[in-house]
Amino acid sequence: MSGLIVVLMGGLSVERKISFLSGKACSNALKKKGYKVKELDAKGYFVDKLKKLKPKIILNALHGKYGEDGFVQSILESLEIPYTHSGILSSSLAMDKELSRLIFKKNNIKVPKYFLLKKDHEKDLKRKMKNKKIKFPIVIKPINEGSSIGVYICRSKIQFIKNYYKLKKIYNKILIEEYIPGKEIQVAIMGNKALGAIELIPKRKFYDYKAKYSSKAQTKHIMPAPLSKKKYNEALFLAKKAHKLLGCKGITRSDFRFFNNKFYLLETNTQPGMTKLSLVPEIANYCGIKFENLVVWMIKDAGCNR
Repeated sequence: MSGLIVVLMGGLSVERKISFLSGKACSNALKKKGYKVKELDAKGYFVDKLKKLKPKIILNALHGKYGEDGFVQSILESLEIPYTHSGILSSSLAMDKELSRLIFKKNNIKVPKYFLLKKDHEKDLKRKMKNKKIKFPIVIKPINEGSSIGVYICRSKIQFIKNYYKLKKIYNKILIEEYIPGKEIQVAIMGNKALGAIELIPKRKFYDYKAKYSSKAQTKHIMPAPLSKKKYNEALFLAKKAHKLLGCKGITRSDFRFFNNKFYLLETNTQPGMTKLSLVPEIANYCGIKFENLVVWMIKDAGCNR
């Protein structure tokens, strides 16, 4: 393919560091395949730089706020530059854990019981837990972050108060959900195809930021996930269904908990990591798709009006 590929990376979110790892990996893969590539940090006046570069395609390797919530997608649509991954609406829906869960529930995909707690409304916790029939342990998290940033498992009210005060300094709304034990199952979708499901066994309390991105965390990856054929196919079906319901494009990864023979969907990620420890490349590799070919597929799948 002639023309310049610009890999958007870095950005302004707390996942900036991981975005550079994803972006560099994708950039190197494209260079190996003979593409002309330029890496661009999506901060400051990056749009002016983008216009000067006149790229043929954008590979969006951003993670978190402004990168996978519809913000940068709206800029790229207005510039009429084809880009990878999901579009404006699907990105914003997937990033918002409340809106996406409402869609999942309405369409018979199980999610953990949950409610939202507004800033400085911690006194409502007990009443809302009772109304939703949620007991400790609970999970608290921001409604619009990725990479398990700001996620805490609280086994008592004391733990909740401690962690809640950390979050309310930054966020106006906090998601409170029941803690679902069981297996951590993640499924990769590539276009209209469910690639496979992997099980993660973290040595840490759960699959948090360090478990995701540090090899020292020694998270165990089991590919394919050790489920019955029926349940394995069910995981693939649910991930593909979530992908379609949100109107996603390109590559997504859906994260489940599997407990008491039931899958609970935690979220669908529209910009999954593309680092050497990332799950989508690992699942794709198991399916016979090398990393370089996966990245080339993403470029060929790019478009506007996504």
